Formats: sequence, structure tokens, C-alpha cells
Amino acid sequence: MDGRELVRSVRVVRAVGPAQGLRSVRSAWRARRADARALPRRATERARVPGAARGAEPRPGGGVIHFARSSLRVRVAAGGAVFCGWDGAGPEPSYALAGACPEVDARAVLEPDTEGGWRVVSERVLVVVSRHGAVEVRTPGGAVLRRELPPRWWDPVEQPGAPDEAAGLPAGGGVSRWVQRSEVAADARFFGLGGRAHGPRLRDGAYRLWNTDPGGAFVPGDDPLSLTMPVQLVVADAGTHLVFHDNSWDGRVLLREGAEGAGSGHDRPGTCELRMDGGPLRYWVLAGTPARVLQVWTALTGAPALPPGWALGHQHARWGFGCQEEVRRVVSGYREHDLPLSAVHLDIDHFDRHRVFTVDRTRFPDLPGLARELRAEGVRLVSIVDPAVKADPGDAVYDGGAAAGAFVRDDRGREVRGVVWAGESVYPDFTDARVRKWWGGLYAERLAQGFSGVWHDMNEPVSFTAFGERTLPRSARHALEGRGGDHREAHNVYGLAMARAGFEGLCELRPEERPFLFSRSGWAGLQRYGGTWSGDVATGWPGLRASLSLVLGLGLCGVPYSGPDIGGFSGVPSAELYLRWFQLGAYLPLFRTHSAIGAGRREPWEFGPEVLEHARAALRERQRLLPYFGTLGQLARLTGAPYVRPLWWGSPRDRALRDCDDAFLLGDALLVAPALAAGVTRRPVRLPRGRWYDTATGRAYDGPGQVWVEAPLSRIPVLARAGAVLPVAGADGGTELEVWAPAAGRGGGGLVVPDAGDGWQRPTVQRFSSRWVGGRVVVERRDGGAVGYPVRVRGTDDGEASAGAGPGKGS
Repeated sequence: MDGRELVRSVRVVRAVGPAQGLRSVRSAWRARRADARALPRRATERARVPGAARGAEPRPGGGVIHFARSSLRVRVAAGGAVFCGWDGAGPEPSYALAGACPEVDARAVLEPDTEGGWRVVSERVLVVVSRHGAVEVRTPGGAVLRRELPPRWWDPVEQPGAPDEAAGLPAGGGVSRWVQRSEVAADARFFGLGGRAHGPRLRDGAYRLWNTDPGGAFVPGDDPLSLTMPVQLVVADAGTHLVFHDNSWDGRVLLREGAEGAGSGHDRPGTCELRMDGGPLRYWVLAGTPARVLQVWTALTGAPALPPGWALGHQHARWGFGCQEEVRRVVSGYREHDLPLSAVHLDIDHFDRHRVFTVDRTRFPDLPGLARELRAEGVRLVSIVDPAVKADPGDAVYDGGAAAGAFVRDDRGREVRGVVWAGESVYPDFTDARVRKWWGGLYAERLAQGFSGVWHDMNEPVSFTAFGERTLPRSARHALEGRGGDHREAHNVYGLAMARAGFEGLCELRPEERPFLFSRSGWAGLQRYGGTWSGDVATGWPGLRASLSLVLGLGLCGVPYSGPDIGGFSGVPSAELYLRWFQLGAYLPLFRTHSAIGAGRREPWEFGPEVLEHARAALRERQRLLPYFGTLGQLARLTGAPYVRPLWWGSPRDRALRDCDDAFLLGDALLVAPALAAGVTRRPVRLPRGRWYDTATGRAYDGPGQVWVEAPLSRIPVLARAGAVLPVAGADGGTELEVWAPAAGRGGGGLVVPDAGDGWQRPTVQRFSSRWVGGRVVVERRDGGAVGYPVRVRGTDDGEASAGAGPGKGS
């Protein structure tokens, strides 16, 4: 144990108390001994590169290119997605893909290239493979988007009689480490890699791919966090592309941005070096506009789950409500202060001794009754669900799981035990379909208690350890859908598989309703089952900035529904910090206050009358925008476009926008510029091309370029795109169209997806256009039908005007 581990050990013991601290020490020693016994020792390794190309054989969508010491499968899908797999790796099995692998592009052709290489020619993309194994992905016009240099493997040299065989693993562990270095354009910018606190643009540095509980609260610079993904979005003048390395093992990504005209006047390309501890070397590359890339990514990994309408409203959580009377007090406070509230979240303190799927009957004697009472007021209850189960014979959940053989085991067949809030616990193996079915059935208890949704926590998974990693031993055995393997491969997909279990269980228990589920941890494809949140972000201005980085980065990885703990998780925010966080949260998909036990209350009235007034205004604006949020959620499901988008979303070649990380687009219509530092009352805003209106003052600004706008404590700057048509809630509670006047000589438009309830109804997308006709703004449905909504035009010289009347036009 080194000095850092000793300090951490002391902190763990102090945080969880003496009894739990002692358990955490024993747990750490057990994990260390298990791994020493069961994991293969580092064997003699032999370095390998592909060598020279020796031939190729055509296959549907591309072909297989054979090298002296490896082979490469290149496959172009019908939508233009490129798959590359070395050493016989295919697209399946995969935890990321949704269903069967996409159909191949039947017109893609493998043909010889110059200098002994090969290329696959298709309509949307060109893949060029050199004779030594470098792979270039190019646009149809020939511009290079990405160049993968020949990979390098370190293969274990098998030694008969090695202890690996007794552990049920091939000699040498059967695990090859590998590294792949890639080059991109000198002007390229990197985004993604899951939830990162220092983004959304990823600067030069190393990023680990290992879902990790930060052990308290995190700030920008802390890495990794709870939800990592080997997914990068790269934006350059030549084009945008996404690359996904389908490998769930531990790894590290080393990024270095390029430079134009560096040194001798030649461009220095940007580089990405990926080092993986094992697993297949296989990846997908998706090219196109940002919108098209996310649409293809969604087709590949699955459409985002659509939250029920109520989950787009404001939600209040706190670790430490303590009893149902406190919940009533908080909900009554919202009502008395005329503050809209959609849901209240209960943390682990409502459990019986922190045991999952239980209720403390002393503090919550009638939870179903409380749920009915709140539901009558329009407020839902949402429950935390942790994966770890108290290892206590006689506990119903433990006994049921033990009888079903549901828990993760070690190499000797014994249950793997860790330590969490409930004490010594076991962990379901969610990589086993039987276990997912069993676990999903347990959610019937949550529904019977009156809960309308769940949030998954501690599912990296976490085990309190005084030293070493805060998770299960790497040698812990998992089913991995019948293939078998250990925690080195299963760790990163554990939260994803748990989300699948919960989602499928809720669908089966209440098939008429869309489930509401969000998860702290996950992996590529998490959006199929729900959303996520920031995790335990530190209270402070850096934590506020990290909140925005996480939401933007996760959206670019295909997870559109997310948000932070408003006010930060770990401490007591100042009134100004709380308000600015609240104002930001009002424009994010998941709008939830939350805090740790002992970190103070998060109700708006606790911060004084001025904060209460301004928070009320933010809440009312959120309520007014609910039809727009509902439309954005439907569009995310249909197209993969996130609610919250970087400023460069529609202008990826605007380099200034690519470097802007302190503002965002909410859909296509709105630009939100939060106040991210203390004392801000005015701030610069970088505008995309076109005219933009300050929604508070009506003042018009023309982009591209930077402007200064007012940011008083009462609000944060929100600008509307000229010509935008967006659905909002009218004074009578119905939906109306808010239209921002187009710039002279130009038009605009927008989409509306009417609310069809919280079931599975197929959405209807309505398309509208706006334009000037005879000195008035006219709104029309593009299918020629009647507009069907009241229309309110803003941004005209007189401030507001009615839309022009006529067949199929707003009035």
C-alpha cells in the first residue's frame, strides 16, 4: 500500500464509520487475494504487427484482407457505417448494437489499390487499406477523415502448466493487449468518450475507459467518472465522423490536437492513441454531418427511450428526507410558493437498513398512501435502486437470488462479496439473461409501493474498499451471455446490463406505460433503456461548468436525456450559485435538484425571497417550454439528435464555434448562454450564422460572430433563431406556436410532435414554415393542412403580431 492508498484508506474509514470501514479493509484484501490467485500472471509476450498484405477475398459489403500475421475484415453497411475487425473479430456479439448487425451495402466493392493495398468503394464512404495495414476512411470526394496506423499487439506466449489453466482460462490468459494510433486533420476537435467533467471539447491528455465511482464529489479534471464510452466524435473542416471501438475492457485514450503550419510549415495532424488491456480490436466509423452521424449511430445502437411527459418537468431529490412527513412538507412548500413540481425522488434512507427493494416502515409507514396522495396533486414518486444485495440469509431478495444462482461468483464458485451501505453484499450478474429476468421481476415491489420511476445508482458497480479499486475483483466470473469471462470484460457493461434488466422488467410489469429509468453508470447503447445524470458533482462554480460539459458530451455519444444535481451534490451552495445552477437546469432534459445527506436543502425558498422569485420565473419558463421539450424528446428517438447540442451542430466548419463550450443549442430554435461564474451580469455569446433574438428584450443580433448580452441575476440569456417555429404552452394550458420573425428575404420553420400520452403511440410529426408575405409573417403547414394552433409572432418591429390569415395559415 503506497502513501496515496493509505490516505484514501483513512478517508474511507472516516466516511463510512468504523464498522463499515473495517469491512472495507477486509473487502479490499479479499479482492487483492482473489485477483492474485485467479488472474493470469503477466506472461512473456511477443509483439506483433499485421505485416505485409498477401491477398484479399471479397465479401458482401467489402471483404477480408489477409496479412502475414493477421487479417482485417472491412464491411460497409447500407447506411454508410464502416466496420473494421482485426484477427477475425466480427460485429457480434456486442452489448452496444441494437438487435442484428445492419445489412451490408450490396454495392460496396473491394478492389486492388496502388502499391499493393486494397480499397472498398461505396456510395457514402471510401475505405483504403495500405499493404502494411494502415486504414484510411475518406469522403466520396477523397478527403481523409481518419487514418488508422497499423495496430500492434502483445500476445502472451503460451507456457504449458501455467496456473492460468487451473483458473479455467487459456494459457497466458488468452488475452492480447493492443494499441492503435490514429491521425485526423490538423484542425480537428475531439468530443465524446462518455461523461467527462472537462469538456465537451476534449483537450490534450489521457482519458481512461473504466467506469469509476469518484468516491465522493468530482470536479473538472477528475477522470474517469461513472459512464465512460469508447465513442469519439471528431469534427474538422473536411467533415465529421464518429468512431466507436466496440471493446468493453479497460483502456486509455491519449488525445493530442493537431496544429496547422507547425514547425517547418507543414501541418501536424491530430492524434489519438488507444491502448486496451484485452478484447477484440474492432471498430465502427460513421461519417457525415453531425445530424446524420447521430442518426446512423442511433440506427446502429438503438433509439433513445422516450421519457414519459411528466419526467420533463422539475424533479426534487435529497438524500435524507428522513420520513414521509418531510416529503409532504417539501411538496406542500412547492404548492404554497406556486412552484411547479413533477416528481420527488427517494434515496437510500427510505430503505429498511439500506436494503434494496425494502421500505423502512417506521419512517414511511404508508408509502403507497403517500404516493396516491402526491399523485392526486400531480407529483410522482421515483425510487433509487442499487444493484448490491445484502448478503443475509433470511432476506427475501438475497434468498431468491441465491436460489436462482443469480450472484457473481469467483473462480472457485463462491459468491463474490463487497461492501456498500447495507454492509457486506453480493452482486447480481446482469450479463446473464436469467438473472436479468429475475431482477426485472423485483420491480413489482417498487410499483406496488407507488413509485412511477427508478434511478439506478452505485452500479459501476461500487464496493467500498480501503485500498485498490472501488469495485469487484477483476477475476470475478460473469456469464457474458453464455460466453463466460471475468470482470475485466464485464465491468464497463455492468450498469448497461442492469438498465436493460430494469427496463425490460418494467415493460413487462406495465406494458401500457413507457418506463422512466435513468442510470449513473452505463456504456454505449444505454439510451435504449433510459438516461443518466451527472453523478456526484461537487458543489462549486467548477461543478456547475462540469454539469454542462457532461450533458453535451453524453448527448454526442447518443444519450440525449441527462442532467446534473442542481446546486451540486456535496456541499451547501451560495444563493447565487444555486440560482445560476437552477437556471441552467431549467433548459436541460433532466431538471432535478439533489444533494448529499448533510449538504443542506435544495428547495428554492431556502435561499431567500430574491432567489425564490427568480427560480419561480425559471420554473414557469420550463413549464411554458414543455411542448418543445416533448417534441425534442420525440425527435431524439426518431433521429438521435440530442435535446442539448453544441453551438457548432449546424455549422461544424465554424472553428470558433467548435472551441465554444460555455453555451449550447436547445434543439434548433433556442441558444442558451448560462452564467457559469460568480458575479456575472453580462457575458459574451458566440452566435452561429443567421439572425438571433434575445427572448427577454427582443433585440436582434446577426451571426456569425460574438456579441455581448445582459445576464442579470433574474435570468440567463436565451436567444431564438429568426424564423423558428416552436410549440409552447399557452395561457389556457393548450399548445400554441411561438414564431420568431424571419430575417428579411428569408424563411424559417420548425417541427411539432403533439403529446400522445405516456404510452407507446406512434408519434405524428408536423412540419411548419414561416415567411414574410405582404409585410406580415405567415405560418403554414408544409403538408398543406390547417395550422391547428394559435400563433404568436415575436421579433417584429412592433414586438408582437398575429400571423397572416388564409387557408392553411396561422391566424
